[in-house]
Amino acid sequence: MVDRNRQAELQNAIETLFFGYRAFTDRPDRILARRGLGRVHHRILYFVGRNPDIAVGGLLDILSISKQALSAPLRQLTEMKLVSLNADEKDRRVRRLSLTPDGKALEAELTGTQMKHLSAGFAKAGATAEAGWRRVMDVLVAMEKSP
Repeated sequence: MVDRNRQAELQNAIETLFFGYRAFTDRPDRILARRGLGRVHHRILYFVGRNPDIAVGGLLDILSISKQALSAPLRQLTEMKLVSLNADEKDRRVRRLSLTPDGKALEAELTGTQMKHLSAGFAKAGATAEAGWRRVMDVLVAMEKSP
């Protein structure tokens, strides 16, 4: 149950999170839009880049989405030659994903803008604020994973 005395503070936190995330994703969204891509494409590029040769099933687990939700954007990225899709050497039923050189360049550009954004925010807020932010984010992630 939410403490009624904190409703205004919590609503403000929701708005701050919303507007902060909007600012964090604005520049990458504009870069993606020029290519006819969206935020889901960025998530795919990001996590494939961090997990080279990831199986499609592993990516589904990380993104916590269905095969149907992944199918169209992944197909678009492979058609644009940003992501390569190859059969696993040991089990041909398993499809593995990796970024192509163009995919690596785009992912680096997108993530680079976000790293600059976070770096500037952390520098302005200070180490104590950064540590607090990280702790809150860690707790929110853990809460998502718990039943």
